[in-house]
Amino acid sequence: MSYQIHHGDNRDVLKTLADNSVDSVVTDPPYELGFMGKSWDASGIAFNTEVWAECLRVLKPGGHLLAFSGSRTYHRMAVAIEDAGFEIRDQIMWIYGSGFPKSHDISKGIDKQAGAEREVLGIARMQPDIRGNNYAQGQREYGGDTVPQFITAPATAEAKQWQGWGTALKPAHEPIVVARKPLIGTVAANVLTYGTGGLNIDASRVGNEEIVTTNGKGFAGSFEGGVNDNGGTTHQGRWPANVIHDGSDEVVGLFPSIKTGNIKPHQQNSESDSFGLKGKFITGSHQGDSGSAARFFYCAKASKRDRNEGLDGFEVRPPAYESHRANYQTTKGIETPFAGTGRSGKDFKNHHPTVKPTDLMRYLCRLVTPPNGIVLDPFMGSGSTGKAAMYEGFEFVGIELTDEYLPIAKARIEFAIEEMKARLL
Repeated sequence: MSYQIHHGDNRDVLKTLADNSVDSVVTDPPYELGFMGKSWDASGIAFNTEVWAECLRVLKPGGHLLAFSGSRTYHRMAVAIEDAGFEIRDQIMWIYGSGFPKSHDISKGIDKQAGAEREVLGIARMQPDIRGNNYAQGQREYGGDTVPQFITAPATAEAKQWQGWGTALKPAHEPIVVARKPLIGTVAANVLTYGTGGLNIDASRVGNEEIVTTNGKGFAGSFEGGVNDNGGTTHQGRWPANVIHDGSDEVVGLFPSIKTGNIKPHQQNSESDSFGLKGKFITGSHQGDSGSAARFFYCAKASKRDRNEGLDGFEVRPPAYESHRANYQTTKGIETPFAGTGRSGKDFKNHHPTVKPTDLMRYLCRLVTPPNGIVLDPFMGSGSTGKAAMYEGFEFVGIELTDEYLPIAKARIEFAIEEMKARLL
């Protein structure tokens, strides 16, 4: 396990890297929303074709790029990536329960415009956020400061007419573009030449259920294994999907509870000649298999310790909310807050505002990086991708413009290295 951290503008640093020198790009660029008034989130860099063209150059043919974005700005980033020469292969949806809606109350706006004072009926009760955010009763915490959430009654007739109307939905997903550098020929030729071009399906399977394929030519149960010419096989876990969730009660509750029926492996088979292929189709693999359909998708749970691991001795400080507190009601970035940031304002040594769960980044690195490969993150931040790469046994190259995050990233990556060494003892 080795890593490199570069400080500077990624448009300049990327030019110093050799052609075809990295195996994958896994990154969380700015969403260009002006998040918390931060200039780095309103620079347009994620929409800059030049950046993605440099990523294309240093990536090996067939190498994959995974990049997060916001639901409102994804399209512009995806177009820039495609214009740089990448093939857009898919989109992964990361679904979470930690987003907080910041919607403009139209009724309140009408009363404010009319200069009418609203009657205070009470104070809102707010539930703690599932990622450890500390919302006190009747107030919302930002870096130690609180904003009361009063329940008020409309004062004017017009405000009464528009009571209950707002301007924004609750943020609950972030899209991840799945792109690939064009192959040199066939997938087989590309893989044999560069070791890139495919997805590591078996290492990314979901759950540990036993999936049994057919005997002879045919399709696997639930179409898991494709055509099988070599007799029946068994896989642990389901085929990875383009949906990932965080396991929160809020998200799991959105999935229906299902029961596959009283079926055992190698029983209740039916003959199938789909697509002209004769064979036995296994209609199920478990007896009385039931539960939430969320189990069919990978669950990336965030550890409460995750963001601060390896930062003993670092200063405790709020997660970059200083500039946000004064203009809480007007900052547009909070309308789509980044998930997984843990906005309690307490005991944060890693004060980067958009930390992704290491478990999630490990899964993404594992999905697109060949064994012993090199993962590049041109928007490194506090080093979540680098930390994940170390846990997965990959090498890492990170680039970050903001110097205050460099020691945090280095410490988190070193923590992962030391933990992996200890596991080998």
